[in-house]
Amino acid sequence: MSLMYTVLCADVLAADDLIRNDKVQAIIGPLTSAEAEYIAYLGNRTLTPILSLAPVSAALAPSLTPFFLHTAPIASSQAKLIAAILDMFKWRTASLIYEDSTYGAGITPELVYILQGYNTRVTDSLALPIDATESYLDTLLYHLKENSTRVFIVHMLPDLAARVFHRASVANMMSDGYVWIATAGIGSAVDSLGPDRFHDMQGVVTFRPYVPATDRVMNFTVRFKERFLLENSGIRDVPNPSVPLLWAYDTAWSLAAAINKYSVSSSTPGTGRTLLGAVLNTTFDGLAGRFRLVNGQLQLSTYEVVNIIGKSARTVGFWTPESGIFKNLKATNEKGIKQILWPGDLAIAPSGWSMSSTGRPLRIAVPSRLGFNQLVEVSYSLRTNTSFVTGYCIDVFDALVKNLPYPVAYQYVPSTIYSSYEELLSLVFEKKADVMVGDTTISMSRMNKVAFTMPFTDTGLSMIVVLKKDSSGSMWIFLQPLTSTLWITSLAFFFLTGFVVWAIEHRINPEFHGTPWQQFGIIFYFAFSTLVFSHKEKLESNLSRFVVIVWVFVVLILTSSYTASLTSMLTVQRLQPTVTSVQDLLRNGDRVGYQNGSIVKYWLEEMGFHKKDLLGYVEVEEYAEALQRGSGNGGVSAIVDEVPYLKIFLSKYCEGYTMVGPTYKLGGFGFVSPFHKSM
Repeated sequence: MSLMYTVLCADVLAADDLIRNDKVQAIIGPLTSAEAEYIAYLGNRTLTPILSLAPVSAALAPSLTPFFLHTAPIASSQAKLIAAILDMFKWRTASLIYEDSTYGAGITPELVYILQGYNTRVTDSLALPIDATESYLDTLLYHLKENSTRVFIVHMLPDLAARVFHRASVANMMSDGYVWIATAGIGSAVDSLGPDRFHDMQGVVTFRPYVPATDRVMNFTVRFKERFLLENSGIRDVPNPSVPLLWAYDTAWSLAAAINKYSVSSSTPGTGRTLLGAVLNTTFDGLAGRFRLVNGQLQLSTYEVVNIIGKSARTVGFWTPESGIFKNLKATNEKGIKQILWPGDLAIAPSGWSMSSTGRPLRIAVPSRLGFNQLVEVSYSLRTNTSFVTGYCIDVFDALVKNLPYPVAYQYVPSTIYSSYEELLSLVFEKKADVMVGDTTISMSRMNKVAFTMPFTDTGLSMIVVLKKDSSGSMWIFLQPLTSTLWITSLAFFFLTGFVVWAIEHRINPEFHGTPWQQFGIIFYFAFSTLVFSHKEKLESNLSRFVVIVWVFVVLILTSSYTASLTSMLTVQRLQPTVTSVQDLLRNGDRVGYQNGSIVKYWLEEMGFHKKDLLGYVEVEEYAEALQRGSGNGGVSAIVDEVPYLKIFLSKYCEGYTMVGPTYKLGGFGFVSPFHKSM
């Protein structure tokens, strides 16, 4: 049985003895998380209120342990503050070092979850045994030093934290470029630290519950120091009372105030329940601020952000859930934080990221390809025996790195022209390359091996086909908009309209008189003239005027339809593709082209194409040549590829080809890294 377990059992037995034999009505304590869990259930069973400042876990929920009152802020309330600090300085990765206990693990799930909302990732989450040796600490710190992340969040009790900071100082990890953020469990005890511990924590940013500097606090501090000197006469530097000490004072005060206000005595029936209700209803301005319990938990609204400099902790800001981080309590709208002196006496905020201790630049694998060099192109200089990498994908990656808040050293490592994309992905998977940059399509099968960034292009699968031969060059194209039947019918109605108007007008209108040939000409001239201009003959009969009005309306519809149809034939119909969908290709048994080395081949096979009908190509010119030959002459009827490649093809061959059919969505192009690798 370990010493810790022996002490724990002794404390629980002592609490049980106080309740059973001494008939105590309430217990203030315990001070550790392990003790709190056991004694909380003891108080619940015996109906005895337990007031504790110990860090607690979610297991001690008010519904399960109503007689357990937590008179210190819950540790997880700091998660949003930590996330706000990291977001303020644009740190997107951090390592979490926490105590391997109920207290240490309590903050981890919520902190990781909240940081994700700020686009920040916890790269390492390391639990330290409370009794960790110096050798163990050195091994852990060496592991962290080997990684690129330079932001460390420390969540543990002060004694273990002091040992961690001391070993970090020995390992030269309290120097330029490092960021150490300590949670309130450490920050609350800063005022009671000794000179040696301050020396090891220079530049650390921590926080503690805000305690107003009231007259009561000042008087208490004076009395505390006087009492401390009486009991410890050999000590010169008397520390100020820590925040947990003020909470302890307020806890005792709340219990005394509840007993006094509600006249609770040991002889009162149901004393435990009565006293519990009395404490829950007790509210006052204590030394550490407003004392108020909600669901058995002390409510805290303001944290003080401090920076350890020299032998003191300097306040650099405040934080509340409503206002975030601000410089001054009297002006919460003044956002931001005061000047912080970081480890190594650095006034400028570190980048939070650095090359690993090996100093090796990142190896960026780049595919070498013969075609579509607009995306990625690798060229070589025989004179200098060096390679040059260019293209759209390279430009995107370079621009991304330039916009990072920290410098990144990297070098491009081109592959041979015989290496496939899958082989390059395997290099990243095996960590022979750090990153792969190129026109790499994100797919589910590939995501099983490596990690992708967010896509930097929208992409999809579509196809290019040849346009039909233009048949609009015939001199008789003006006859094609109307069928022969419609032409004959239209001519008949032209003649009929002219004849009807002549029959009505020739007896009463002199303009319709003349020789038979003249009257015959008037019939045709009058009807056809309505197409382009007004007729010169003046109509006398209202009936003939009605006929002409109806006919003009019919002519308007006819000419509009004719014009639209002819326009369509001269423009849109010139762009008709030979094939319109993948189903047409399957139905006709046509050959289809694709880009060598791409995932399109596997997609086409899943769609039902036979391998013998699939032809692979490399360059843009090969696409055009295969389409011109056609499926029956050793070529293909269509090229199926990803949209960026097809757009490159159409930018060079803009006539005679078109992109048709639906676009089948894919994941887009992304940069590749191994799993758990920060890009």
